[in-house]
Amino acid sequence: MKVAIVAAGTVALLCATGTCFADANADMAKVATGFYEAYATFHPSDGIPDAKGHAKYEPFISPRLDQLLTEGKRAEAVFAKANKDSPPLIEGDLFTSNFEGATAYKVDACSANGSTGRCTVTLTYDDHGQSAKAKPLTWTDTVYLVATPGGWRVDDIGYGATWAFGNKGRLSDTVKGAIANAGG
Repeated sequence: MKVAIVAAGTVALLCATGTCFADANADMAKVATGFYEAYATFHPSDGIPDAKGHAKYEPFISPRLDQLLTEGKRAEAVFAKANKDSPPLIEGDLFTSNFEGATAYKVDACSANGSTGRCTVTLTYDDHGQSAKAKPLTWTDTVYLVATPGGWRVDDIGYGATWAFGNKGRLSDTVKGAIANAGG
């Protein structure tokens, strides 16, 4: 019993000195990095991922986001069936502010606040000279994470676009809007 009390006291002391948050921050950064490593395997990303793409994200996303993407994919199928010649409800990159997506990423600072956290991510899109006048575009999005029984997981993305046609708001709101507009 004394050992358990001493161990609990040690954990509390470490958390009070910031060590627990340092571990959480590192864990969040690792999950965010894994998420973007999965993202980088199928650039350009276009709309809600298919089953194969979804499976790549699953180890890094929360149950809530997993369910939302599943519902979004179902809504897309209902919409496509009802509107044979229409484009999909979500076109372009869903996971970044830029329609064309990102060609590079860097997970920056992460911070935890209890069972939630966030990481800022610097993203870059470079068309590698395909457009004569285009310079690389760089911006910052925010990855929102939640602590789950399996560890930290990506729960949402806040788009940081500052240009006219960039994604605005949050990834979850974009998917919820598509579900609401599916008409089925």
